[in-house]
Amino acid sequence: MVANEYNYAVGRRKETSAVIKLFPKGKWDFIIRLSSWKTLPLKEYFGGNAHLYENAIMPLLILWKDYIRQFDAEIVIRWWGVAGQSDAIKLAFARSLVDRNSDFRTQLKPYGLLKRDSRIKERKKPWLKKARKAPTWSKR
Repeated sequence: MVANEYNYAVGRRKETSAVIKLFPKGKWDFIIRLSSWKTLPLKEYFGGNAHLYENAIMPLLILWKDYIRQFDAEIVIRWWGVAGQSDAIKLAFARSLVDRNSDFRTQLKPYGLLKRDSRIKERKKPWLKKARKAPTWSKR
């Protein structure tokens, strides 16, 4: 394999999209690229919230217990919301792993990791304050 070879995948959830480049022969470094000059490790990005971190790397945890530490990833996230970002990263990891080896599809599919959660924010309707909140009704 070439040193610069990587698998590329996109994951989306709510308004967030995550783009992952998964590099083989790594040291278990998952870097979030915040801008062209600033990067942050994935664990620090979620501020010590173990649930969000483990949710983001769930496809890797399911596939390998010991072999897991042989990948590096560069992640670019657009938009905000930590729960949406964690789920977008999870989907992108799953898609990049399936792209790398199609045998992983049978292991990841029962957990629902290859399915995009299409729920998004409902749009605001005319004459309403929010999507469903109506102004206060006054009889007189």
